[in-house]
Amino acid sequence: MTGFEHPTRTERDALGELAVPADVYYGIHTLRAVRNFPFSGYRLHPALIRAFAQVKRACARTNTLLGHLPGERGRAIEDACAEMVSGTLHDQVVVDPFQGGAGTSTNMNLNEVIASRAAELLGGTRGQWTLVDPIRHVNMHQSTNDVYPTALRVAVLTMLADLEAAVSGLQESLQAKEAELRDVVKPGRTELMDAVPMTLGMTFGAFADAVARDRWRVFKCRERLKRVNLGGTAIGTGLGAPRDYILAVTGHLATITGLPVSRAENLVDATQNMDVLVETSGMLKACAATLMKISSDLRLLASGPGAGLGELRLPPLQAGSSIMAGKINPVMPEAVTQAALRVMANDQTIALAAGMGQLELNHLMPLVAHAILESLTLLTSCCRGLASGCVDGIEADRARCRQLAEESGALATVLVPALGYERVERLLADARASGRTVREQAVLDGLATAEALDRLLAPNRLCKLGFTPGDFDGVNTS
Repeated sequence: MTGFEHPTRTERDALGELAVPADVYYGIHTLRAVRNFPFSGYRLHPALIRAFAQVKRACARTNTLLGHLPGERGRAIEDACAEMVSGTLHDQVVVDPFQGGAGTSTNMNLNEVIASRAAELLGGTRGQWTLVDPIRHVNMHQSTNDVYPTALRVAVLTMLADLEAAVSGLQESLQAKEAELRDVVKPGRTELMDAVPMTLGMTFGAFADAVARDRWRVFKCRERLKRVNLGGTAIGTGLGAPRDYILAVTGHLATITGLPVSRAENLVDATQNMDVLVETSGMLKACAATLMKISSDLRLLASGPGAGLGELRLPPLQAGSSIMAGKINPVMPEAVTQAALRVMANDQTIALAAGMGQLELNHLMPLVAHAILESLTLLTSCCRGLASGCVDGIEADRARCRQLAEESGALATVLVPALGYERVERLLADARASGRTVREQAVLDGLATAEALDRLLAPNRLCKLGFTPGDFDGVNTS
């Protein structure tokens, strides 16, 4: 050995032997996976690693309490799992998310790291499998096919709670802006053309209600995910695990995670079918669509500012151009839109992967895990970023909003119930021909008094549902 070589330890499996770096916690199974699947350069999501460690801890606790694992060894495995849940040892989980084997590489990576750390806690060394074995001890009474789906559901449930909080925060920001801008009159638009008057408060109120529905959907997702297949082993029959372990292990997982997980009634179904994750992803896609719609509208309303709509001023976050001095771009809505598109693409991936599962197992589970956890991460971050980096700091150009409302044909539609469609159509044509506003032309033609028009454009009038007797006092209906 030269001074430039790293010390190794030799490990063996059914395929032969490999030299494993002596200072790592993982072993030969992980090393083979790293060499077999050097595909993306991505790492497993931290939430999946933590959830996997929680599942392993529940299994170790159950086996220890039932006497299937010696107490000292079981406690060491639990302690190693607890360290991983806290965030340590994540650098030792090195397999690529895109892997064959339905997640076996991930399971073995966790098994080996936990076993090595447990061996250290017992006074041994890393890779001392005679002290704590990855398969015989850490993976006791388990299969990848029950621990991986269970860990994925635990990770998704945990991240859904974070997403719900982020969606709630965005909803509150939009509601605050709704109240702040309730008196700002502006033109509404359909198909990008002038429609009828409204207020900016109405605009943000509609945003808030859409986000509120996303919050409800996120909450409902959790109901679909709390049934897990832990204890089902390879295909859901529980073969290879004692009955007392199968009946107890999910309860210990619920205690460890603080989540309302329970054993699925049909473990075979829960092992092979992923429709629950497809449904969850669909709800995430709905949230992404809402964020995209809001982001698109904010960009339009803030466009210009001199040559666009210019009704809103978004917070200036960074310089917008390396050549156009003073240019500020709507970077937060643009970033959110890109993330929303990614979530939509992930939803398609998840649906296809779930549908391509065959017989008793879905071999594409690692892809589903990567996609749905990425979607949860993106949506949570986007809701927070859109709220704090955009919505909270939005200002209205009140004069611009009023100017556009009066210069557009929006005001004319308010008069249709009193004057009739044809008279208002002539009013609009006369205003456009003369270069006057609808307000000016209506007063000039004696169709309405200035006071009546002020009353019809008042924010409280625009927010009222429909018209009532007396609304058109001062309008010449003869």
